[in-house]
Amino acid sequence: MVTEIAQIEIKPGSEKDFEAAVAKAKAAFGRAKGFHGFELHKSIEKPQRYRLMVKWATLENHTVDFRGSENFTEWRGLVGQYFASPPEVEHTETVLTT
Repeated sequence: MVTEIAQIEIKPGSEKDFEAAVAKAKAAFGRAKGFHGFELHKSIEKPQRYRLMVKWATLENHTVDFRGSENFTEWRGLVGQYFASPPEVEHTETVLTT
């Protein structure tokens, strides 16, 4: 299992609209190959900063299958207008849980 972590800075004052757009995008993710769920986290100290944590079966399910699909186009169409800058994305794999 791979976790995509996207740090997203949004335009001030658009927090509620951004959160609603991410909720609408749930369907686009749900149709994606290898998708296993996501969480959206909002920073307490920096309310325009979010972290989207997406679970994928493989790295390629995100970088190839999702990014090359209409689902990705739908996702960006819903949320892209709220971005203050391009998201920073990295991928992790779990090495320890307690």
